[in-house]
Amino acid sequence: MNRRKFLKGVAISGVLVAISPKILPNSVARAENKPKKKSFEEAVKEVLGVDASKLEASSDIKLIAPSIAENGAVVPVKVQVNLPIEQVKSIHIFATKNTDPHTLSMFLSPANGKAYLSTRIRLAKTMPVVAVAVLKDGRTIKAEKPIKVTIGGCG
Repeated sequence: MNRRKFLKGVAISGVLVAISPKILPNSVARAENKPKKKSFEEAVKEVLGVDASKLEASSDIKLIAPSIAENGAVVPVKVQVNLPIEQVKSIHIFATKNTDPHTLSMFLSPANGKAYLSTRIRLAKTMPVVAVAVLKDGRTIKAEKPIKVTIGGCG
């Protein structure tokens, strides 16, 4: 291969890469199907079926998380509900400023032993994290904690 053919091939490759998003329909469709940003209130309404203003702060639910997370990609979170397991139906975690604030839902039964979960979540930036417990009597109780993220975990 001589130099002239090599430069011609590089130039043609560059042109193809530059116009490929316009030629390939899949790449255009993917760009249009980006996830729609939801607000915290929309996510709570969608997941729990109640208004976010109806969530009552309670000392019966405890959210244990670091105040400062160096890496937003893996933030350890623990939720503990200080009520008998027979009274707790489910536990949900919301990261209020993520693109989709609904992070996790866990449905419980008496076989779980106690209403407790430990997991790691991803945070895009500094934000409050909200843990919500749905009780069998229909009440929804919450605990909230702001977490400062130094390196975001979502892109």
